[in-house]
Amino acid sequence: MRQFWIAPFLGLCFAAAAPLAQAERAGRAPLLADSASCPAAPDHQGAVDLLIGRVQAAPDEASAQQISNEFWQYWADAPNAEAQALLDRGMTRRSAFDFLGALEAFDRLVAYCPDYAEGYNQRAFVHYLRRDFAAALRDLDRALDLSPRHVAALSGRALSLYGLSRLGEAREALDQALSLNPWLPERHLVAPGGPLAPEDAEAAMPEVEL
Repeated sequence: MRQFWIAPFLGLCFAAAAPLAQAERAGRAPLLADSASCPAAPDHQGAVDLLIGRVQAAPDEASAQQISNEFWQYWADAPNAEAQALLDRGMTRRSAFDFLGALEAFDRLVAYCPDYAEGYNQRAFVHYLRRDFAAALRDLDRALDLSPRHVAALSGRALSLYGLSRLGEAREALDQALSLNPWLPERHLVAPGGPLAPEDAEAAMPEVEL
């Protein structure tokens, strides 16, 4: 199975925030207060909606990819410096294939900022890479409760359902993602002959004599 969900993350370079760098130099993680002290996440929904409109109108895949990359400047904008440090740390650990270290950072982020969607989305990605599709799905459902038009979470949900062999639900989730961004690389999964192609499309495919 091609792991299309990986692609949006590969081109991103995340720098650790100052609190994280200072804590790591001291050999410890930054201390955080309880979740009551985490401010609300920045409201970027208006900007995200504009990007969705632009990517839907993109004339080709290259243009759509450039627009798609812009989503991350909003989704990965954490509520404050402490939350940003944990988000960046988790992404850095994941990029180094330190999945347990990444989960530790994202667990702390979710505990500190339980209403920040990207904490759940990023933790879900680590679960997905570890092939724990059920855990990924739980986090993605929470991320989408908080950010219903999060295209990456929708496509990740489709792939997690696919990993669980829940093909009908996976197709429905991917259709939702493609309604927001029709250029997602995962679109090939629902193309004729793809593993999530609608049954009527498969039935309509002509038989080829060998």
